[in-house]
Amino acid sequence: MPHAYGESPKNELAGWRGEALTVGVPEYRQFCPVSRGAEVFAERWTPLILRELLNGSHRFSELQLGLPRISRNLLAQRLALLASAGVVERRPAERGRGFSYHLTSAGEELRAVVEALGAWGYRWGGADLPSGQLDPVLLMWFIRRRVQVQAVRRDRAVVRFDFRRPRRSFWLRIEPPAVDLCFTDEGFDVELSVDADLAALTAVWLGRVRLAEAIAAGSIRLDGDEDARPLFSRWFGLSPFADGGAERILSSGDARRTAGPQKRAVISSRSAAR
Repeated sequence: MPHAYGESPKNELAGWRGEALTVGVPEYRQFCPVSRGAEVFAERWTPLILRELLNGSHRFSELQLGLPRISRNLLAQRLALLASAGVVERRPAERGRGFSYHLTSAGEELRAVVEALGAWGYRWGGADLPSGQLDPVLLMWFIRRRVQVQAVRRDRAVVRFDFRRPRRSFWLRIEPPAVDLCFTDEGFDVELSVDADLAALTAVWLGRVRLAEAIAAGSIRLDGDEDARPLFSRWFGLSPFADGGAERILSSGDARRTAGPQKRAVISSRSAAR
């Protein structure tokens, strides 16, 4: 099990200064609030780090699982910059050595920004899946995060995922409300095996292809008992941007923008009446 409890604090964020209102990144040197916000948010990797923190990753190695292509040193640097900007705070770990990382109220307020960026990318960033963007570890990390545990009708359910190329297996151990991602077989009985093409399962998770279509095409095969197979589609949660999720996020932003001028007009009319 990839428990993220062993990192050494002296290798993480040396020289941590705590919460502040300045950040040592290249500056646009404009007083515009968009400029000042971009100096914090638009640094490479920062939106993805915020994505992981917003989705419940708090330990350094948990963040690394969601960001498999960032170096340890660069992740530490970005966390330090976010802390100096007052977006992230570091706390002593509740279990084991090291620290955990949590968003401040300023960081939490970036949730809408991250969600809108993801929704825009889902709508306009293209639906193709180049092989260089596929990653079985990242996909399994996302799948673990979206498991609909309320649909699992057992005290424990173990599901094995076997990817064809690259050939690699993972295990999800679901013990509601907990879901653990395992990289080795821990010896539990497997209720369901999912044999999948990596691109096909990624497309299903993104909501670009229906699960039934992938099964009919043979790119995904389910093997298990009679109860486990029909339940798979119920507990297998899709990307939050799938099935109209992106449209709902973007439309809520449209509604806020529409309400803004109307509210200003009401205020203006009241002022005139006085």
